[in-house]
Amino acid sequence: MLDSVLIHCPYCGEAIEILVDGSAGSQRYFEDCQVCCRPIDIRVSVDADGEPQVEVSSEDDA
Repeated sequence: MLDSVLIHCPYCGEAIEILVDGSAGSQRYFEDCQVCCRPIDIRVSVDADGEPQVEVSSEDDA
């Protein structure tokens, strides 16, 4: 099941909706911002209730 999560680009600050697969457990991947096209470092973990928790940072902060 994919969950819709609202994040903010660490470069341009725009709000972006992404889909994450909470059933896949912890993940880390890069996805380009839909507005400024810069790579966002996305880290997904799953809390005790099974809800995905998403953290984002710029490629330079990775």
